[in-house]
Amino acid sequence: MKHSILAAMALALSTGGLAAGEVAPSQVKYEDGAVMTSLTGTPGDAAEGRKIVGSKKLGNCVACHVVSDLADVPFQGEIGPPLDGAGERWSEADLRGIVSNAKMMFDGSMMPSFYKTEGFIRPGKAYTGKAADDTFGPLLSAEQIENVVAYLVTLKE
Repeated sequence: MKHSILAAMALALSTGGLAAGEVAPSQVKYEDGAVMTSLTGTPGDAAEGRKIVGSKKLGNCVACHVVSDLADVPFQGEIGPPLDGAGERWSEADLRGIVSNAKMMFDGSMMPSFYKTEGFIRPGKAYTGKAADDTFGPLLSAEQIENVVAYLVTLKE
């Protein structure tokens, strides 16, 4: 029993805590900014994605984007384009790439990279004013990215 627990802990550490079949942030393959394959190997949950897009503690997409479907969420931003019709403007692969790392598709984008863990100039540890440590991870998990993409695909004009 003790050995199986230790083996499970070693496996979790070696994979960075990733679920089986999950693509690590540093292993995501971009093709002209799009990510063709799922980061988890399973379809996302649009209802959960809706929660993430509207949550000020998770995706906080509404800080920069207007989403009519989330009219109950106050103080929506106008920095980024409205997300209404996102499912018609972009493919699922495009949306996955944009949410993962918008800068791969839109060079000068101010949108944060939600699934990136390296290549930063000076990452900090949350809001502590200290340098990042070994707990530094992406803003959203692979599953959360897939959930957001599943929701955005449903937004038609």
